[in-house]
Amino acid sequence: LHSTYVRKMRYLNELKEDDSLCRQAQTSGTFYLFHNLSPFLQKVGKKYLVPQLSAAEMKRILEKFRETEQWIEKSVLIGCSDKHVPHFALDLGALEKSVIESELKGLFTDLRKALFIVDEKDSPLLASAQSLLRWHDSHQYCSKTGQPTQKNVAGSKRVCHASGITYYPQMSPVVITLVSDGSRCLLARQPSFPQGMYTALSGFCDVGENVEEAVRREVAEEVGLEVESLWYSASQHWPFPSSCLMIACHTLVRAQQAEISVNSLELEEARWFGLEEIVEGLKRKPRSSKQDDGSFLPWFPPKQAVAHQLICEWVKQQTSQPA
Repeated sequence: LHSTYVRKMRYLNELKEDDSLCRQAQTSGTFYLFHNLSPFLQKVGKKYLVPQLSAAEMKRILEKFRETEQWIEKSVLIGCSDKHVPHFALDLGALEKSVIESELKGLFTDLRKALFIVDEKDSPLLASAQSLLRWHDSHQYCSKTGQPTQKNVAGSKRVCHASGITYYPQMSPVVITLVSDGSRCLLARQPSFPQGMYTALSGFCDVGENVEEAVRREVAEEVGLEVESLWYSASQHWPFPSSCLMIACHTLVRAQQAEISVNSLELEEARWFGLEEIVEGLKRKPRSSKQDDGSFLPWFPPKQAVAHQLICEWVKQQTSQPA
């Protein structure tokens, strides 16, 4: 009587809680491969695909390295299909990368690049898989006793048997906000950004802050403006610099108090953009932004990033306003 979604979520929960059931699922599931946190991709024509390897294919690959099936125990559960085929992620960073790439006819690709060249449905899966693999790699020891922690089969937790402490993967909340004065929106860039790229303001929430307080503080700190009102737009998991929950908002400041004071410790530049410039920037791709004199025209994050959604929402709001 339950919906497909409910059955799927309950099955995933069973796999997380029941080690023997999850171990059995590893023999019929599919595997996404990583090498030192870089996902494995295959190029077919002009498209980049994220292959799912069967348990049998995984066994064949590992046998080439004369490795035992204990490698499969290092995998982490990242989801399942509507037909209850479980999906796992496995990092083979200790094995020779070129041999795997040659065997499977593909390349391990840096996640920052991979997220923007694979199909939109695959991007969130790669991001969450890498975040979980990274968490396990950095939580192999108990912070209280210094003793090794043990992961459960699904990888949904780690336990220190010496202290009895159970550790669960966590995300850091980050606010990202598009500031507007009513007719313009404010975008900024950091020195580490690709040349010409501007995006919305963002920053980690401090301990004890709610979202509204974090947004107001970040806008004040980074560009010296005081938020008059704000409203929520959406949220997105983002794996950089580690597992983050991006909480996206729009904020409004008074047009009479819209003089920017950039915090040079945080930003390289911040400025106001008018509607026409934003519309042109959304059409522009990174490679097409370079001009003959070596300077770069502004361009904005791609559609997989929640910042892109904020900018598009602002454009829609501006163009739907009565003249």
